[in-house]
Amino acid sequence: MIAEGKDNSQELFPVVDEEGNILSAATRGECHSGSMLLHPVVHLHVFNSEGQLYLQKRPAWKDIQPDKWDTAVGGHVDLGESIQQALRREVQEELGISDFEPQQLPHYVFQSDRERELVFPFRTVYDGDIKPSAETDGGRFWSIPEIEASLGKGIFTPNFESEYQRVKSFLKL
Repeated sequence: MIAEGKDNSQELFPVVDEEGNILSAATRGECHSGSMLLHPVVHLHVFNSEGQLYLQKRPAWKDIQPDKWDTAVGGHVDLGESIQQALRREVQEELGISDFEPQQLPHYVFQSDRERELVFPFRTVYDGDIKPSAETDGGRFWSIPEIEASLGKGIFTPNFESEYQRVKSFLKL
């Protein structure tokens, strides 16, 4: 669990190949320092039955992309944890949701100037209560036209914008 107000730079992540096979381990600090060590993450796109997409606001204290809107749930896979375990843990931690049915989308590699992630995206339709944790700065549902109008304006994380374009066809209800 992340302490409120600071990422744990010593947290251990698996280092993987592009198929997700574990090669070694490295700390969060090493993975986010420009080393380009490929490490797995999970994302969940949460739609409501009206077709709106829930996005979280990243808090100012995050070490990557503070104060930007991002995928509803995004989190690292811990060393020794499966993709499904990480997804369930992150969704519970960030949104307080445990009763959802995820649909897996194709995985891909995302690279920024600081890191490389093997992203395992999922989608779900959920109309229950969402209780954002202190790991986020809240969140809300956005209409697809509202998202489309905001792309490229520095509102969203580059990772969300890249993934949104990549999986847009899979995100339709």
